[in-house]
Amino acid sequence: MSQAPTKNKISGGVVHDLPADLKKALLADAKALATWEDITPLARNEWICWIESAKKAETRTHRIEWGCSSLNEGKRRPCCWPGCPHRERGTRSSA
Repeated sequence: MSQAPTKNKISGGVVHDLPADLKKALLADAKALATWEDITPLARNEWICWIESAKKAETRTHRIEWGCSSLNEGKRRPCCWPGCPHRERGTRSSA
């Protein structure tokens, strides 16, 4: 079970830090924030990377709005996102 977030500390991702605009949106939606804190760091990383990959400010704003709405509904990953290309693809050891 994750700890309750504070205004100063909301969990980020594996590679990406939580951007200020997404943090602000999560703080405005308690249910979305609760889901955010319940998902894995890898899932949070994918949400952040998906939002940050937007090329236009309008697209980024739309993704934050849609993302918070989806998190509010309990969705745990962004739709149709192949995953963060910035994360190293680790190999499993056969030990």
